[in-house]
Amino acid sequence: MSHKVFCIGEALIDMICTDKGVSLSNGQNFLKKAGGAPANVAAAIAALGGQVDMAAKVGDDPFGQHLIDLLTEMGVSTKWMIKDPHHFTTFAFVSLMLDGERDFYFNRGADGQLSENDLQALNLSDYNIVHFGSATGFLEGPLQNTYAQLLRQAKNKEVIISFDPNYRHLLFAKNKESFVQQCTPFIQESHFFKVSDEEALLITGGSNVKEAVAILRQLSNAVFAITLGKEGTLLSVGEHCELIPSIAIIPVDATGAGDAFVGAVLYQLMHKKASEMSQITITEWKAIITNANKAGARTCEFMGAMEAFKHLNNSIFN
Repeated sequence: MSHKVFCIGEALIDMICTDKGVSLSNGQNFLKKAGGAPANVAAAIAALGGQVDMAAKVGDDPFGQHLIDLLTEMGVSTKWMIKDPHHFTTFAFVSLMLDGERDFYFNRGADGQLSENDLQALNLSDYNIVHFGSATGFLEGPLQNTYAQLLRQAKNKEVIISFDPNYRHLLFAKNKESFVQQCTPFIQESHFFKVSDEEALLITGGSNVKEAVAILRQLSNAVFAITLGKEGTLLSVGEHCELIPSIAIIPVDATGAGDAFVGAVLYQLMHKKASEMSQITITEWKAIITNANKAGARTCEFMGAMEAFKHLNNSIFN
């Protein structure tokens, strides 16, 4: 069995306005950062010492090359990173306003063009985990179809299916119903999934986290984690429900913490088969989530996700 993870979704450039409390239209200074949730997960897995391939489409431009070079430097295999000569690399522009709201503009480009044909030569037997974690995978375009098709392939293989919906209000504010509907089959087919408390309530329609847990258990037999920020992580394994405490730190930047969490979980599952998931005990799962909390906390101690992942290694689990 191959001990390798396959991540699919967006790799993009975050342009962060460093002028405090200034709208994008008035911003003068921007900081370029590599982004995209599944790309972050792949980088975290590689930083911890795991083997991982990233599938995404970027532009045939300097920014697409930067993403490929950086992921390669992190130890991620980029053989499924495809340059599109007809579409520019996707950009997300963000400015943090003084009231805490974000001025956001999403310039979608190449990431949405990843097609089924691009992955025609893919053999899922080369992997034991497939991770779906794309914030843009449910937007209209070829990636949406590729995403769904790969899920259909994965459920017929002996691979662990992982899912993180990565809801972004600024992308789906006018189309929440479609987002929820598209999440459902991924939750149903997953062996493990992670949601935030906000996502749990959105997807289930529950009025509180306890209700959300009950509804998610009806939807899926998966083990799942609901992240609750500084309160910790709620772990659901069968009928067991445990709150795993967060790690006390002085945070610098929370960007990528959730992706580091997921990456750490998948790294610890890399030597498991899908058929063995049910044999993992609640005690083992508590240790896995505790370690994932450590990875997320470690990421918060540094500025920028990819930069923070350079400080990740499996010694943090000790």
